[in-house]
Amino acid sequence: MDDNLWKTVLGEIETEVSRANFLTLFKKTKLISLDEDTATIAAPSTMIIDLLKKRFQEIIKKTLEKHTKKPTNIIFVPGSFYNETEKPLVNTPLFKYAEEKKPIGHLPRVRKDFTFENFAVSSSNQLAYVSAKAVSEKLGVAYNPLFIYGPVGVGKTHLMQAVANEVFTKDPDKKILYTTSEEFTNEVVEAIRENDTSRMKRKFRNLDVLIIDDIQFVAGKERVQEELFHTFNILIDKKSQIVLSSDRPPSEIKKLEKRLSSRFAGGLTVDVDNPDFELRCAILLIKAQRLGIELSMEAAKKIAEKTQDTRSLEGSLLRVITEGNARQESLTEDFVSSIIGRGEEEPRPVHADDLIKIICEYYNTKPTLLKGPKREASIVRARQITMFILKKDLGLSFAEIGNLLGGRDHTTIMHGVLKIEALLDGSIFSDEISRVRGIVRGKLVD
Repeated sequence: MDDNLWKTVLGEIETEVSRANFLTLFKKTKLISLDEDTATIAAPSTMIIDLLKKRFQEIIKKTLEKHTKKPTNIIFVPGSFYNETEKPLVNTPLFKYAEEKKPIGHLPRVRKDFTFENFAVSSSNQLAYVSAKAVSEKLGVAYNPLFIYGPVGVGKTHLMQAVANEVFTKDPDKKILYTTSEEFTNEVVEAIRENDTSRMKRKFRNLDVLIIDDIQFVAGKERVQEELFHTFNILIDKKSQIVLSSDRPPSEIKKLEKRLSSRFAGGLTVDVDNPDFELRCAILLIKAQRLGIELSMEAAKKIAEKTQDTRSLEGSLLRVITEGNARQESLTEDFVSSIIGRGEEEPRPVHADDLIKIICEYYNTKPTLLKGPKREASIVRARQITMFILKKDLGLSFAEIGNLLGGRDHTTIMHGVLKIEALLDGSIFSDEISRVRGIVRGKLVD
């Protein structure tokens, strides 16, 4: 009786919550017992229990009472339940086991493992996830364009490439292109240089799906924006799907033509926030599973507590795995704590703006001057050292650095980096450059 009742309750709850929430939070729950006034419900982990209590206890209570016809208290207990013939759900609230789809092979620049099944979902990215999924199922109809924005390392590229993989899996004959704004810019420049814009137009205007990452970098490039505007209109008229990403919403992209900003905002604009604690845990568990490593929930929590930046999670996990292999130790909670604890004095993940402020303090100048057009020797040197450190220590692309430093061309950034590299080789400035890098690292320690 309890099983049938719980199936009925779950069936009704499924219509009231999102599919992502139902699959990750409700599907592996079980009604253990139903006494006079108390229902005991088992869930696979304490984290799922916390989320159910915090967000869905009232829905569960209301739906149960509808069938029991009496007030019912809810008690949650940990426990995992599945058929022996069924693949088990990994012990995390934010992703589910899924049979691997047929291989995804030849989409250029698209990672095979960037799928919806491998994307961890929580409140910080749920709307973007659901929107991208809807787009992949109804091309050119659901939301067109879909504009995803958020800070670096929150999963924008993963979601965009998941759209490409999903569409290709269902219909390999679809014309799908994933590119970056820098690559699109290069295509336009090359077409103009060779006086052959027709080839470029054929490439971009005959697509079923066009996905452009980091669209903010077309800002200030008039001819590129013009080509993008016409391409955009043609694809929209053909009901082709467009997906764009940026580090900010369309209205906040400086030097972006109003007509483009209006087109970008004409579909659905969704943001992806920095990951919460639960999402960081889920990401670690997914990565460990993919690497064939056994990582407990408690060990994942320890790493997630110490690692706030999404892109640093994999580095922290690999460090723990490497240490474990070297010592032939299991990745227990205590072992992980001992390894992660040693990293507390390592430089924290840093935003480029922080680095620019530190260098400006050292050279007694202002960020506006550093980013501006002035060519005074002291400002030029500070500017080029900033270029060098952004490239070498933060790993930014020339285009990204150019955008940060007042919209400078990538060739200017390349020249600045090479100039500082030359000064490092025995120059009287080598000590100064090393000292600046040391100060930057020292000030970026937690």
